[in-house]
Amino acid sequence: MNEKQHMLIKLRDEVNRWETLLADLSEAQITAPQVPSEWSIKDEIVHLWAWQRRSIARLDAALHDHEPQYLPWPGEPVAGADTEDDTDRINARIYAAWRERPWADVHRDWRTGFLHFIELGEALPEPDLLAQGQYPWLGDYTLLFIMHSSYAHHDEHFGHVLAWLWQSGNMRLVAA
Repeated sequence: MNEKQHMLIKLRDEVNRWETLLADLSEAQITAPQVPSEWSIKDEIVHLWAWQRRSIARLDAALHDHEPQYLPWPGEPVAGADTEDDTDRINARIYAAWRERPWADVHRDWRTGFLHFIELGEALPEPDLLAQGQYPWLGDYTLLFIMHSSYAHHDEHFGHVLAWLWQSGNMRLVAA
């Protein structure tokens, strides 16, 4: 199995793992604030979706041979340069801008985005995913690194959600 296939399997498994977890929860559990943070599971999903839009823009740019077309962060009039230097500020803006969105909309957008991200990864040839320095807007990073980072980000937040569910007594038997 090549690196591309391996990463695509991990991404598919991750989206399925999230979907299994979410299907076992009520909307009240999904929208309740987690302790000690104020974020709910829904807010975690919004956060993942907002950041994944940047990863989607990168894969789309590589596939269609253009510069990434980033959507603006909440509260910014236009999309800025590819900077993620102030993640705390960005995360706070994501939370403030989208915390009132209905769960059904959040779930749909996250799922659609995640599946589109996988489709873009499938469409790119493995040599393009592994090429270091091929895309000036990525510096020395590879597209496979972008895919792995998205996987790792989802995995990190999955762990947060499981820990919260376990501590709050809301966790039934869930396959991790």
